[in-house]
Amino acid sequence: MQDDQQPGGLEPVTAEPAQVIDQAKLRQIIEAALLAADEPLSLERLARLFAHGELDSEEGRAQLRSTLEELEADTVGRGYELVRVASGYRFQVRQELSEWIGRLWEERPPRYSRALLETLALIAYRQPVTRGDIEDLRGVAVSQNIMRTLLERDWIRVVGEREAPGRPSLYGTTRAFLDYFNLRSLDQLPPLPEIRALLEDAVAANATPALTEAQDPPETTSPDRDDPGSDLS
Repeated sequence: MQDDQQPGGLEPVTAEPAQVIDQAKLRQIIEAALLAADEPLSLERLARLFAHGELDSEEGRAQLRSTLEELEADTVGRGYELVRVASGYRFQVRQELSEWIGRLWEERPPRYSRALLETLALIAYRQPVTRGDIEDLRGVAVSQNIMRTLLERDWIRVVGEREAPGRPSLYGTTRAFLDYFNLRSLDQLPPLPEIRALLEDAVAANATPALTEAQDPPETTSPDRDDPGSDLS
């Protein structure tokens, strides 16, 4: 038996290398993946869609970026856009059209209270913070319902505990928070006085029937605090 033969006289099977995908096909695949995905797709996840040899061996990532730029340019003037958020890329309806698109669903979009949005804003800017820190900054008590809603929405998470009596939990924002509000990083947050408007606009634009309205109990103003919400004005 010769060295290059398998037992039984069979020739060894050599897998043929995949052919490089042309640009038109590459664009179709990426566009279809973004439409099919229910979450943003990172460059790494997009690259994993392709077998070895289907992308240029040296410029594969550059090919993907170039294709994404083409798709982004093609959405100019359309009712949707390609955006990059913290977790990757996604197609989404333009925010300024949410008033009309929201009428596709009979249920009312969520209306989050001022207290909830201001609490979220303070966590985003001052993280890591405890619930007590937020109450000191706002001058009012923060209801458990607010914290529970933010945790359930995966907009905030417990990032640790403070070395203090009772070891209160420290809260910070999540990648899901960045994705929901169309941010790549916390560096893109606007000045603090403008953050509430940003949050309200984004919530309205992203509203879906699956969301439920968050009802908060009346706040109790601490007698020795300044005007509620003064830190955000």
